[in-house]
Amino acid sequence: MKIAVAATLVMLLAGAAPCGAGVDLPRDVASGWDFDVSLRRGFRPWGYKLVSIADGHPVRAGKQSLRFEVRPGDCSENSMGHDDCATDRERHELVQIGRTQEEGDEWWYAWSLYLPLDYPNVYPTKVALAQFHQHPEVIWMFRNKDGGYFVNRQEELGRGYGFDRILEDADMRGLWNDMLVHARWTRKGDGYFKVWVSNVLVYDYKGPTMGADTTVYFKIGIYRTFVSRYKKAKGVQAVPAQVVYFDEVRRGKTRADVAIGARSR
Repeated sequence: MKIAVAATLVMLLAGAAPCGAGVDLPRDVASGWDFDVSLRRGFRPWGYKLVSIADGHPVRAGKQSLRFEVRPGDCSENSMGHDDCATDRERHELVQIGRTQEEGDEWWYAWSLYLPLDYPNVYPTKVALAQFHQHPEVIWMFRNKDGGYFVNRQEELGRGYGFDRILEDADMRGLWNDMLVHARWTRKGDGYFKVWVSNVLVYDYKGPTMGADTTVYFKIGIYRTFVSRYKKAKGVQAVPAQVVYFDEVRRGKTRADVAIGARSR
């Protein structure tokens, strides 16, 4: 697959490998895009696993899902000098590679998210469970804040924060929630970013959807920043381990392309 120079640079800065390396996700779990591990150096074997319903794991559709886990001290680094361990972060994420999103693009996105019943909320540590990113800033983050799931819009797309709760904490534990996003990527005022949860429209933004950079890429997994905040608030030495499951991680040009059980690519 041919990759533009700018897109390649973004992936390198994100700690991922260009298209051709990547991870092999079956169409049972993902379609419409390709992924690699983010911040490869220090990525642990338990960081993400392809798991099956036959082994007792929760699955939204089909037979498999993606399990992510972050344990205390799971900090990684990349070849460009970023070091999670030195910047109060822990993570295990997959990052989109290859054909990303450019200004003027319109795409549909979907992912299903499951939190185990014993999933610990570690607020005031900041936890992202999916994000749309540019270099060098995140622009749209889906946060597990102080209970629940929030759309975290960078108010000036790179500066400031805006939070909108789209799920309550009790509605996430032991349950699958189907996320659907329809976005038009632009730095102008005619953009939009719409979010449905289980087919109910819960967020409808109109305006600029990108910052200064011209490329947007997607990340899924667990990303914890300011881990010291939880340690200080609770008087402990480590932030508890967290496990989440993703399934039906899809991108397409139409809503039908990303429907539950879709296999188009």
